[in-house]
Amino acid sequence: MSQEKVDRYKQEKLNRKKILRRQKIMNIVRKSVLTLAALALVAWLGYSAYDMYDSGRERVVAEVNYDAVTNYMNSLTAEDTVE
Repeated sequence: MSQEKVDRYKQEKLNRKKILRRQKIMNIVRKSVLTLAALALVAWLGYSAYDMYDSGRERVVAEVNYDAVTNYMNSLTAEDTVE
């Protein structure tokens, strides 16, 4: 049993650089994923808040007068019936 522990320790010591490098990379990946998730949450909350603010405002309504177009179309149909 003791020899097994010694062998594991020696093996760990040989691979220590790899293990530490892998742990550092995994920590960076975790932090990156959490940062992206936090940014997505903040962006979503900001968009939702702006949408709520924008939906409460009054919309500007434009009225279009189509009288000239209607008169023109009527004059075209009137000319067709005369001929």
